[in-house]
Amino acid sequence: MKPTSDGLMTDTVQTFNPHPSKPSFLLPANACDAHVHVFGPASRFAFSKDSKINPVDAPKETLFQLHRHLGIERCVIVQSLVHGFDNSVVEDAIRAGAGRYLGVALVSHKVSDEELLRLKNAGFRGVRFNFMAQMAQMAQMAQMAHIEQGATAQQVIDLTQRLAPLQLHLQVHFESALIHELTPIFKQSAVPVVIDHMGRVDALLGESHADFRALHDLMQDTRFYVKVSGIDRVSRGRPYVEGILLAHRLVMDFPDRCFWGTDWPHPNHHQIPDDGELASALAQIAPTAAAMQALLVDNPQNFYQFNP
Repeated sequence: MKPTSDGLMTDTVQTFNPHPSKPSFLLPANACDAHVHVFGPASRFAFSKDSKINPVDAPKETLFQLHRHLGIERCVIVQSLVHGFDNSVVEDAIRAGAGRYLGVALVSHKVSDEELLRLKNAGFRGVRFNFMAQMAQMAQMAQMAHIEQGATAQQVIDLTQRLAPLQLHLQVHFESALIHELTPIFKQSAVPVVIDHMGRVDALLGESHADFRALHDLMQDTRFYVKVSGIDRVSRGRPYVEGILLAHRLVMDFPDRCFWGTDWPHPNHHQIPDDGELASALAQIAPTAAAMQALLVDNPQNFYQFNP
């Protein structure tokens, strides 16, 4: 149970499958899960009072066990709004990961240069900002606020001038309809930009829809990268055919600038997916040995710079 701002208690929410299946094939050596989160344990790492969910603990030990089960050896942990700007839960997991786990931090656009340097030295490779469609109804897109971080899109881009000397990248998560207005702002970035979850496009609308076309066009700029994660979020349901088709298209067209991730432990989801099934879908997303090697091994190594 967790107290809310009005003193009431809310029940914890189960967000992940504790008994995932095994992938249908062996993943290549040094395979990387490039998008996960860790939650708690709440007794040690308090949840943010602004968190919209109260998940069951999904600590590093459970994540490590999942990766051993799936055959994954490397990982990028993304700080979640569940823990807000306190990145210590990810720092702790990075330390325990013995060089095989790196991070992406959640920060304010006013974060100090000293803190950015500290995060860099702690194993963080970038910072993440999230944008939501409802904000567009409240303000001009260039002034659109980040959920819980209080920055405009332009302020985030201005921050990239301070990320560049540290070789930190920008990671962005947004509703698909925003891509059209955000694109010219993102193109001002002084650092590479990683787009989460295929831009949250609606896979049911197919490759010809304006949102996916805008994502595909943006990827022509070699400063942009995309995570082909979230096939379970953008599809009608299992076996995620629609999402797999779009992920496959991106991997084939941009083979050196795609990453894959499970998005474990699947916060804010309408279902609880089987992480083994998500890994098995890689056989369709990247159906050749070369494509699989690039997606799971070479691209993460080249971009995130894991220590050998």
